[in-house]
Amino acid sequence: MSARTDTSPSGESQAATGTTPEGPFTLTAGPADAGARLDRFLAAAIGTLSRSRVKALIEAGHVTRDGQPAGDPSEAIRTGATYVVAPPAAQPATPQAQDIPLTILFEDRHLIVLDKPAGLVVHPAPGNQDGTLVNALLAHAGEELTGIGGEKRPGIVHRLDKDTSGVMVVAKSEVAHTALSAAFASRDLERAYLALAWGVPAPASGEVDAPVGRHPTDRKRMAVVARNGKHALTRYATERAWGTSCALLRCRLATGRTHQIRVHMAHIGHPLVGDPVYLRRLPATARGLPVAARDALLAFPRQALHAESLGFHHPVTGEMLRFSTPLPPDMQALLALLDGNPG
Repeated sequence: MSARTDTSPSGESQAATGTTPEGPFTLTAGPADAGARLDRFLAAAIGTLSRSRVKALIEAGHVTRDGQPAGDPSEAIRTGATYVVAPPAAQPATPQAQDIPLTILFEDRHLIVLDKPAGLVVHPAPGNQDGTLVNALLAHAGEELTGIGGEKRPGIVHRLDKDTSGVMVVAKSEVAHTALSAAFASRDLERAYLALAWGVPAPASGEVDAPVGRHPTDRKRMAVVARNGKHALTRYATERAWGTSCALLRCRLATGRTHQIRVHMAHIGHPLVGDPVYLRRLPATARGLPVAARDALLAFPRQALHAESLGFHHPVTGEMLRFSTPLPPDMQALLALLDGNPG
């Protein structure tokens, strides 16, 4: 369906009713728009396409001015000119839809919030071409995806490691993808993780402010590095402790680097229970635990890390949304053993 944006009596352009996220869009510039960059004007007037997406559409020949191709994203807007943006139909996503059960916490036409289980890879990649969260989301909401970057796909704005469980948000529309990506980039949101770590930090709460980058000799690992690292800040507080053997920590991210919590906790001498990458030796503090609890913690097959809560402003309504999930059963079982309640 075509939508038109006409000039108002004040001479400013205004969005017309009936605009759909897919377009095409017809917009007539008013005097107040004169001189603005074409890509900036179109993105602001449409509201559901990011500026980078509009720029790509212009360069690909999908934008006209008074019936003629408008191929320069930086060209100046002309008063009274009519611009038509006609995005091509969103192409089916390359990954295939797969019916994988999901625990949905919230969903509307713009986003999905879910509780990701441990063991689920977020995005297809070499070695994990299917069976991922993206495959599951394509099956769950494929017909509702309006197209992000010209492809019908869920917009992944942040990731959890394969073996980290917890709350994630995924965009279903271009406008949500743009706004949520900006929120994560600027850290304009709330995120808290629960981590079971070896030993008990002293002080009981604090922060780790140390740059994170690729390990200098093992490129598959991250590390606190002196050169070429990115600023990384993790705040932690001890929720519970079992003697000096281990502690349940609540960690809040002020930055979002790859493996940040895992790297930072290992850096201060408190690697996460079960971490296959950053737990490098048998923890001496394990000797202080009862045999059943010690054996269970040493045999735990993944990093004991759970994205407990996530809060952010809805990308369209502006409403503050907050979601939280309890520890998954495998981590709850560890705590029960530590408490002397094997179940």
